[in-house]
Amino acid sequence: MNPDNKTPLAFRRYPSTTALQCFETAARHLSFTNAAQEMHMTQSAISKQVAQLEEMLNLSLFYRTPHRISLTPAGKTYYLEVLEILKHIEAATTSLMSNSDNSEVLKIVSHPTFCSRWLMPALNGFGAANPLINLTIKELAGPFFSEDQNVDVAFLYGDGIWGGMESIKLFDEYNVAVCHPDYLTDKAVCMGDIGNIDNCTLLQLSSRPSAWYEYFRQQDIRIDGTFVGPRFDTFHTTISAALLGYGIALVPLRLVAPELQSGALVTAWRYASKGRGAYYMSYPLAMGNSHKIKVIVEWISAYLAKSKEPTPDLDFIF
Repeated sequence: MNPDNKTPLAFRRYPSTTALQCFETAARHLSFTNAAQEMHMTQSAISKQVAQLEEMLNLSLFYRTPHRISLTPAGKTYYLEVLEILKHIEAATTSLMSNSDNSEVLKIVSHPTFCSRWLMPALNGFGAANPLINLTIKELAGPFFSEDQNVDVAFLYGDGIWGGMESIKLFDEYNVAVCHPDYLTDKAVCMGDIGNIDNCTLLQLSSRPSAWYEYFRQQDIRIDGTFVGPRFDTFHTTISAALLGYGIALVPLRLVAPELQSGALVTAWRYASKGRGAYYMSYPLAMGNSHKIKVIVEWISAYLAKSKEPTPDLDFIF
């Protein structure tokens, strides 16, 4: 959102926040009496606020009977919209009040699994080391850089080329086939042998329908037909399914390093295939000189320098 935008709003007559709060509370309780108790107002005051709101909208928001109220179809729709508006107001007010004049908010977005499994460990200690930078982290599948998102930094997977963005490569992606240790015994899959894949359930990611074909193609192994196995929306769920013994998951090595080290997961085959993309930290070009951007770039760079690529006993395919 551009604060310099002087374009006037087309509709200038808005209900007060008090009226919206009265309506939301009454709609949630389906009772003017209970709403009055929660808001520390009289019942007549609540009723008056709601009536004025209905008059302004020229719509009935409630059906009224002597003993109860219920939402009209318009009231149900309006309630959901008002609820979101009040949540935004609360979040914006709380954020502003919690930040001192010298503090900054760094808005970060990341893919969900990458966020929980790599970004959170990488940011451990950031707040204590940088008390004047408050992190706001959102997990999204994309798009990351829209006016509505108001993002400072995004952690992305791809080719590193995004319009108007500066991208810093973090690392390449290497994918490994992993499963629960018992799965190898149950399905009679031999370590290092891909001859038994017909007996295996291959877990698949919806956004990467050709991942398994690419995995085998890089090893010059031809697979005819289609793979049988459930599809999932995120790596997080795919990894969870592998941990529960659903089958074999093809996932980025860095995202399952803890499970491989602990033995909770094992590699079904000794191959690590290189993904088509890499992981990047990206930010708008216009923010290149921003203090908070410089701080997060230095922090992530330092974390990468001291962290090592997990290297189990695998044959890496480049």
